Amino acid sequence: MKKIHLYIVCVLGLMMAAPSCSKLLETSSPSAFDAATVYSNYALAEGTIFGITEAFCEVNSYRGRFLPWYGFNTDIEWYNTYKPGDGKSDIAAYQCEPNNSQLNLSNGPFPLMYMGIERANLVIEGIREYGSPATRPEMAYLLGEALTLRAMIYYDLIKAWGDVPARFESLTSGTIYAAKESRDVIFKQILADLEEAIPNLYYPGVEAAATTDRVNKVFAEGLYARIALLASGYALRPDDGKVGTGDLGTIRLSSDPALTKDVLYPKALAYLQDAIGKASLESDYRNYWYKVNNMDNLTAGTSYETLFVIPFGAGRGRWNFTFAIASEGASISNGVTRGGDAGPLPTMYFKYGANDQRRDITCVNYKWLKDNSIEPAGIAKWYFGKYRFEWMDAQPYTGGNDDGIKPVVMRYSDILLMAAEIANEQNDLTAAKTYLKEVRKRAYKGHEAEAETYVDGLADKTAMFNAIVDERALEFCGEFLRKADLIRWNMLKTKLDDAVTDMKALRALSGSYATLTGDIYYTFADDEKSIDIHFLKTGEAAPAGAEVSAEYVTKFDDAKSSGFYTNRIEGIYYRNPEQYMFWPIFNDTMTNSQGHIKNDYGYDSI
Repeated sequence: MKKIHLYIVCVLGLMMAAPSCSKLLETSSPSAFDAATVYSNYALAEGTIFGITEAFCEVNSYRGRFLPWYGFNTDIEWYNTYKPGDGKSDIAAYQCEPNNSQLNLSNGPFPLMYMGIERANLVIEGIREYGSPATRPEMAYLLGEALTLRAMIYYDLIKAWGDVPARFESLTSGTIYAAKESRDVIFKQILADLEEAIPNLYYPGVEAAATTDRVNKVFAEGLYARIALLASGYALRPDDGKVGTGDLGTIRLSSDPALTKDVLYPKALAYLQDAIGKASLESDYRNYWYKVNNMDNLTAGTSYETLFVIPFGAGRGRWNFTFAIASEGASISNGVTRGGDAGPLPTMYFKYGANDQRRDITCVNYKWLKDNSIEPAGIAKWYFGKYRFEWMDAQPYTGGNDDGIKPVVMRYSDILLMAAEIANEQNDLTAAKTYLKEVRKRAYKGHEAEAETYVDGLADKTAMFNAIVDERALEFCGEFLRKADLIRWNMLKTKLDDAVTDMKALRALSGSYATLTGDIYYTFADDEKSIDIHFLKTGEAAPAGAEVSAEYVTKFDDAKSSGFYTNRIEGIYYRNPEQYMFWPIFNDTMTNSQGHIKNDYGYDSI
């Protein structure tokens, strides 16, 4: 009989040498509960669910490697520090090699994500065998939760690496090593798993377990749609039958008839339509992000927007530590120079309408100094204003690498925008407009008529698709959904090239920026916790009392000191992002796979 101690084997076992793993898998702890005891008891079985999510919190798992690095660079988000040859810059700019200093780790994100999968496999098997999920709804919920968490981890693995090993049964001494499998095999399994899980999950707020730290039905329905969009979309793929052979691959759709839009979109839309109305948008965009920084939106319910978060504890996670507005303030970030590792592209601010309240929440162009004063950061250094040390009122940041912020995995606006995209592809323009309008009207709070006029003016399917591409950029900038979106739309390189051209136009004040003078003025907010920056146009004067910075956009021109020089802009990608859209399997993992794993996409020749 399996012993529950197998559950806590950290599957670095997945990649470790066979003799050690065999010993671990064949011996038992005399103090261990047996599986029948654990998985027939709700409280004990629930504890094994927390073990799955604990895998997210390991130092180099989601906490310190996957979340800080998956998502760069896009046409809306980039890494703020430019150091060619630096491992971090290389990751962001599509030059991530198998020996990358940040990710080539024995305890890196790839093996640790498989640790989470192994734990999920054990939970799923244990509850199926001993938990009587067919007759015990509470155990069926735990089974659904484990299936959903496993599906989420596989979704993230495929986003980052493309084809990966498919492990849907717990390890034995004979199955430690596995080659990569076609991602289509994994897509079909996790979609089927979600179809099984969703009927047994609770709607947000229905049960105490359905907090945003825990899986709920709306999140699972949204995850099904995310996976369906990815599986049926474009990506770099080896030829059929060539996965794990070193194949260069081509950008194409899956050739599996079970993963076409015709098959997946009706199911995905039905799930999204069921989800709509089971949660809601926060009425004010700024207030929503204030709540996120205070972990004040963690009870999943119909009046809340957050659907699922990475469930870091109060002393774990390094989200604001990485992505908040840059600060070295004594009372803002406890005197620690942190935040600001990444930010919106400098051009992103100008993509928002003047009445779009998302602009000044998302795109911030100031930083905190040691004396807690604020100053403009320079045209090339923008920060994600969704993440702010100064908004951490309930649990102030006290220094160190961890801040306790729980990164949002999915929120209700994504349910609406995915529904709009899929409904549009299903030729239901009316429904697509309804879903898009709800998101747009919240963004234009106080100017809702402007939002309605914009959406009503979208005349056909093509116009609606282009609007959704733009809206997802405006709504989710700094949430790192964009890279996967651009890949599945087959727009990654096109949009990155457009971004390079656009940034050069901003620096030269040409094209759509020709009406700007290059000067700014700024004023301090009443609470002295933010700056309102205004880019002056030709013939416009700064109001009396405002601080003015002349030639703010152009004074450095191509000087390296500005961070806005030509090589910096063109360095949004070093290598062709179409060929290197996925990370390689890293050397440590390949070595420990005993030859079973081989890189594709051209990495085997690097």
